[in-house]
Amino acid sequence: MGALDLHLESASAQHGQAKLNVEEYTKGSLESGGNYKKEKINGSDPDDFEKIEKGIMQYGCPHYRRRCRIRAPCCNEIFDCRHCHNEVKNSIKVDTMRRHELPRQEVQQVICSLCGTEQEVRQVCINCGVCMGKYFCGLCKLFDDDVSKQQYHCNGCGICRIGGRENFFHCSKCGCCYSIVLKNSHACVEGAMHHDCPICFEYLFESTNDVSVLPCGHTIHVKCLKEMEEHCQFACPLCSKSVCDMSKAWERLDMELATLSDSCDDKMVRILCNDCGAISEVQFHLIAHKCQNCKSYNTRQI
Repeated sequence: MGALDLHLESASAQHGQAKLNVEEYTKGSLESGGNYKKEKINGSDPDDFEKIEKGIMQYGCPHYRRRCRIRAPCCNEIFDCRHCHNEVKNSIKVDTMRRHELPRQEVQQVICSLCGTEQEVRQVCINCGVCMGKYFCGLCKLFDDDVSKQQYHCNGCGICRIGGRENFFHCSKCGCCYSIVLKNSHACVEGAMHHDCPICFEYLFESTNDVSVLPCGHTIHVKCLKEMEEHCQFACPLCSKSVCDMSKAWERLDMELATLSDSCDDKMVRILCNDCGAISEVQFHLIAHKCQNCKSYNTRQI
């Protein structure tokens, strides 16, 4: 799915007015099999452009700028979007037995924000002809007038993403879209995005917050990672590997330990390095133990 492009053809010499390029503007309907079918709008009335642009960026919610609302099939109530529904129906204030979320694909009815007409999911209102979202995905039932987000539908993820298709790639093993800069450098972890953030426990795959891919391949919210760093926590909560280059910190620790005499020359201990996995036998020290293989202090006694 791509963003809907609206084009104005150059003014004709005879009429001296712009008209909508109706060959590129389409409206959609859902066929019985669930497949999305595009239909061309007939005619090239100059008023079409005004209808399509009417109310753009004036309606919506904190999550989306759109000119329609949705009827949630689970509770038959009307909301601006599924996130608005989930915030209300999955709130801590709601009885645990009544909490629920709205799967995006289950939305069947939308209500035009301009004329109030309720109808099946489609991009153009059947009554007033307004475009209810410049970006529209018939699979995700997603409407959004703010196409600066560069939305696109990823078949691998099965949902719409933002940021531009050309800037991301889908990793089939990790099960998610990652920045193109990670294509040949990230560590693959089976279903890396299909779990909760290890800090705040929000489901990462559908999270609207930025997610960071750690060197070990595990994933975490960017804001949660920053909170960890603020509390001097630099190890992955899942596998304990360092979340960043700690070489400078290890060098400073080398200098500090050199001035201390807390080691026991006659006591040796076995340690496991959380970074490289090597097992070493080193002198016991009250402060830290250094891996003999990769020189990391991210170790533990075994």
